[in-house]
Amino acid sequence: MIPETFSRFDVPQHLAATEPAEVRGSGRDDVRMLVAGPAGLSHQRFRDLPQNLQPGDLLVVNTSATLPASLRASNGLEVHISTEAPHGKWVVEVRIADGVASRPLGDQPPPTLHLAGGGRVDLLRPYTDGDPGRLWLARVQVDRPLYEYLAVHGEPIRYSYITEPWPIEAYQTVFGTVPGSAEMPSAARPFTHEIVTKLAVAGVPIAPITLHTGVSSLESDEDPYPEWYSVPKHTARLVNTTRAAGGRVIAVGTTVVRALESTATGGLGHAGSGWTDLVITPQHDMNVVDGLITGWHQPDSTHLAMLHAIAGHNVITDSYLAAIEAGYQWHEFGDLHLILPRNNT
Repeated sequence: MIPETFSRFDVPQHLAATEPAEVRGSGRDDVRMLVAGPAGLSHQRFRDLPQNLQPGDLLVVNTSATLPASLRASNGLEVHISTEAPHGKWVVEVRIADGVASRPLGDQPPPTLHLAGGGRVDLLRPYTDGDPGRLWLARVQVDRPLYEYLAVHGEPIRYSYITEPWPIEAYQTVFGTVPGSAEMPSAARPFTHEIVTKLAVAGVPIAPITLHTGVSSLESDEDPYPEWYSVPKHTARLVNTTRAAGGRVIAVGTTVVRALESTATGGLGHAGSGWTDLVITPQHDMNVVDGLITGWHQPDSTHLAMLHAIAGHNVITDSYLAAIEAGYQWHEFGDLHLILPRNNT
């Protein structure tokens, strides 16, 4: 699925962003942005976004808010609550607690894990066929609704490159109003109210979808599993009127691409909701998404296949080589990549 060229990429460890932009710089919008557009590649700042868009373009954002989805469990383990499944069950990942973060377990977890306040997680079976036991279908039993329990006992999911216990507020975006994501839809993190206002003044409207993201540790050439999404009627209408008028539909994050393309057919956007298992590869003809704002993905991530579908092999290869050479930072607190079409068709 991923072009072989990317298997040779090596992202240096020092390019992992360990702290939010507002800690290491002047604000959330103080991240770098590599623009890949009609004029080639250019190095900018995220606050320059409005000048890269045109009146009549449309940004589509994800309104899913991030849950404090990491729970400390018995035996030095950590449970990541990922995705709700039918019949009151959940998809979870069990990892080893390691300071403020966690690392892969590597072995079969115990069938029952005990949580604070008398809660427990019973692992029922591997979530997908062929899964060696990294993701599990589980029954989570706690003394109150799970979201309320997470608010009391949960922490944001953090991986090994995070060295400080940044609070849940650091993992929310300005658009997050519908709780449900295990991890932040991070492409929207640098947006501020000031930038949203500048976009409105520039004639660039913003439309919502919702897609609740699962755990992002699916980075080893694994297809993303089904996630719940909703594309509202007014968003589908705006997508269609934008494209009919010659504007560009720019998705803010790969989650937005997945949601929009799950309902689109024949070059038209449609409203819809449910569970999407769509995996976008270079063989997928994009229906309604013309461009993308996204972070930087690991060489073995299936997200790269989606980027190839949007921009093509050469643009993505050139972008990643340039980003590594220029020292762009990776992960949820890192820098961004704005991919624009070569023309308006």
